[in-house]
Amino acid sequence: MQHVKIPQDRIGVLIGEGGETLRQIEEQAEVRLNVYSENGSVSVDSVGDPLLALRGPDIVKGIGRGFTPDEALRLLETDLMMLDIIDIEAHARNTNDLQRLKGRLIGEGGRTRELLEELTGASVVIYGSTLSSIGGPEQIETVRRAVEMLLDGAPHGAVYSYLEDRKREREQSGLGYHPYQR
Repeated sequence: MQHVKIPQDRIGVLIGEGGETLRQIEEQAEVRLNVYSENGSVSVDSVGDPLLALRGPDIVKGIGRGFTPDEALRLLETDLMMLDIIDIEAHARNTNDLQRLKGRLIGEGGRTRELLEELTGASVVIYGSTLSSIGGPEQIETVRRAVEMLLDGAPHGAVYSYLEDRKREREQSGLGYHPYQR
C-alpha cells in the first residue's frame, strides 16, 4: 500500500462525477483507491497485476498536479511512460520571484507551455509551484532541460531553438514520435 497526498481542490477531479473517474483508474491500473477528503490523502492498494499497480500512485499524483484524468492515464500506455515533477519554488528567492518564474514557463498567452508540449510530444501542466510532465524518457529529458534553461534565465528564443533542434534530431534519426508520444 502506498499513500499519496494531493491538494484538496483536486480530490473532486480524482473522484469524478458519481465516482466514475475513481472507478476508471481502479479498473485500468488494477488498484483500489481510498480517498480521505479531509486531508487529501489517497491510499493506493494493488488488487491485480503488481507491475501495472505500480503506476497507480503516479496517476493519482498526476491528477493532483493538475493533469486531467485522461492525461494521467497515459502513464499506462507503455512501460516507458513516466511522470516528472519540477519544483519551481526551489528556484525562486521569494513569492514575487516564484510568480515571475511561473510566468516565464507559461509564456505570453500560454505559448511557452504549449510549445513545450507541441515540440516534445509530452503533456505539460503548471499547477501551484510545480511544472509536471508526462511522456517517454526522451520527452521528459527534453522538457526538463528546457525548463531548467528558462528557470536559469535563458532567452525564450534560445529555448525554442533547443526544442526545435531536439525535435529535428528525433525526426532525422528515424525515431520521429514513438507510439507513446502524442
